Amino acid sequence: MATLLYRLGRFSFRRRGRVVAVWLLLLVVLGLAAAAFHGPTGDKFAMPGTESQRALDALAKEFPQASGATGTIVVAAPQGRKLDPAAVAPVVKEAAAVPGVVAAMDPFQVGSVSADGRYALVQVQFDRGLKDVTDAQRAAYLKAGSSVAGLRVEHGGEVLNAAPEVGGSEGIGVVIAAVVLIVTFGSLVAAGMTLLNALIGVGAGMGGLFALSGLVELTSVTPVLALMLGLAVGIDYSLFITSRYRQFLAEGVAPEEAAGRAVGTAGSAVVFAGATVVIALAGLSVVGIPFLSVMGLAAAGTVAVAVLVALTLLPAFLSYAGSRVLPRKQRTGENASAGGRGFGYTWGRVVTRLRVPILLAGVLALGALTLPAQDLRLALPDAGTAAPGTPAREAYDLTSEGFGEGFNARLIAVVTAADRAATTAAAGEAARLIQQTPGVLAVAPPQPNAAGTTALLTIIPKAGPTAAATEDAVHAIRAKVAAIGGAEIAVTGATAVGIDVSDKLADAMPVYLLLVVGLSVLLLMLVFRSILVPVKAALGFLLTVGSTFGITVAIFQEGHLAGLLGVDVPGPLVSFLPILLIGILFGLAMDYEVFLVSRMREDYVHGDTPRQATINGMGHNARVVTAAALIMTAVFGGFVFMDDPIIKSMGFALAVGVLVDAFVVRMTLVPAVMSMLGRAAWWLPRALDRALPDLDVEGERLRHHLTARAAASPEHAGVS
Repeated sequence: MATLLYRLGRFSFRRRGRVVAVWLLLLVVLGLAAAAFHGPTGDKFAMPGTESQRALDALAKEFPQASGATGTIVVAAPQGRKLDPAAVAPVVKEAAAVPGVVAAMDPFQVGSVSADGRYALVQVQFDRGLKDVTDAQRAAYLKAGSSVAGLRVEHGGEVLNAAPEVGGSEGIGVVIAAVVLIVTFGSLVAAGMTLLNALIGVGAGMGGLFALSGLVELTSVTPVLALMLGLAVGIDYSLFITSRYRQFLAEGVAPEEAAGRAVGTAGSAVVFAGATVVIALAGLSVVGIPFLSVMGLAAAGTVAVAVLVALTLLPAFLSYAGSRVLPRKQRTGENASAGGRGFGYTWGRVVTRLRVPILLAGVLALGALTLPAQDLRLALPDAGTAAPGTPAREAYDLTSEGFGEGFNARLIAVVTAADRAATTAAAGEAARLIQQTPGVLAVAPPQPNAAGTTALLTIIPKAGPTAAATEDAVHAIRAKVAAIGGAEIAVTGATAVGIDVSDKLADAMPVYLLLVVGLSVLLLMLVFRSILVPVKAALGFLLTVGSTFGITVAIFQEGHLAGLLGVDVPGPLVSFLPILLIGILFGLAMDYEVFLVSRMREDYVHGDTPRQATINGMGHNARVVTAAALIMTAVFGGFVFMDDPIIKSMGFALAVGVLVDAFVVRMTLVPAVMSMLGRAAWWLPRALDRALPDLDVEGERLRHHLTARAAASPEHAGVS
């Protein structure tokens, strides 16, 4: 592996013009393809095989007129006054005139007026699904009722669920990353080249993703997640290779040779670190949830592109940069790195000396941070968690004010039977039982389809869509109607879908963990030729993910310090956050494990004692890992400023997870454990050692290759 990558690095360095031209051409082609074939994103979380999805499928088949996107316009009279039909009529008329709207219901005809007569709901039905509603249609919908004076008119409903916009606030993370790179390298050229390399990789990855979006339906979160990960790992992978290149240059190695050796050694770690991330993300496909599979594969694709760019385009950029990647004071060829005097060496000595108390303190502290995670609640987001001042949030709040939160949490029971009589009987019995269910405010009369074989029951809960009481009501409704014979009854709605998502993810979690952790441990076993090191890495990850969940629950669900992050309405975490967070954090945690421990193994293989190899690994890589962790935290943290609650919680959890894993687990607990294990850390049964292929990640065979070539032909030492 190391020898192959060494040759790739030298080739890219030597053929820099061609390599850069190929990547720029690919970037342009993918950009044009994205512009030509870009498809819409949406927020429909399809769940094949679940009760809520069966109900939605029945709606689409039996009530096609009601299968399009919906909107709700809330109208309110001033305090102390009541609405009248004449005042609300213009709102209904303007809503009906919106392009694509097939019906706008007069609230006085359908009975959607509050008891005090001050509030009314205008239900709006579009002729197409959410992903096919255009921005022009949304703009026209938001203007409906604007001509009416003296009334408050707010617009809500699923039709306003558009993709979150990535703007300037998320760029804060990139700016911080640039500053960290400049401080780490002491060279604007090195920092700019590393950042440019990562941005080209992200551009190529996102171009490919959007080019495929016309064929594959993406949720609005998918491109943001891919962008988030592509930026973070792209900068980190380029940082590690550039740092090793600078080290070789400072030791007096020729630039082309330094590029080859950097890609052969640090590049090997990048390949396997990237492979763990790709495995963790692609493993989401085993869950059996289409939107989550697409999300994981899309993010895995951007990570794979980041690895390719770091291995090929970066050496070409290094060829253009030459010695300017070094700080000015090092360009004379002197080695400015004083062996053993850096902070990494000092920290390594402290941790290995005080390993027992440090290990106990770290485990206890992370265990304490994990405690809030035991109260974790999951749900799908609703307009009540949207940013204050947005149309969806204003409509949600006004509906709650006039009718109660339950009107924002409507459920639908779909009753299907063989004939009209059976359907009518089953629907009537279901309505009676549902009305008696605790937590239910009202049930509308059954609405049959034209054939009379399917009927809809609209259910209004007493509490909001993410309230525990509404979840209990859904469970109770399903249990009661299951006893009705002669008909199939399925309950759907935002709360029901959230319950089904959570249940399916909970069932898939053990399989997912077994697959991802098993494959990654096997991969690390190949890398480190050890059993205990991969096991230790996996156990450390448990501390990382537990404390990350605990902190996230404490802020986003329980509301501690929530105001600092702009979380004005604490509530349950989004249903798919746990499995997504576990997959991403596991891959990223193994990144730092590979970068740190591969250097420890490299020095151990080359003759150092286990303790000294641990100290050397910290000394050589602590500065770079610190910079990488800060960059990744900054990139993820930049997404906390987005208004979308899913992206906000995801960015925060990833940022916290990276901080905890890099600084507490990998740079503190790992060296403490490694020093305790000693030589046993590198033990591998002889039979297993013979069975596993030797991938030469530490570059031992590369070193022998270079030494032999230098001995055979000194004037061409290192030439391949």
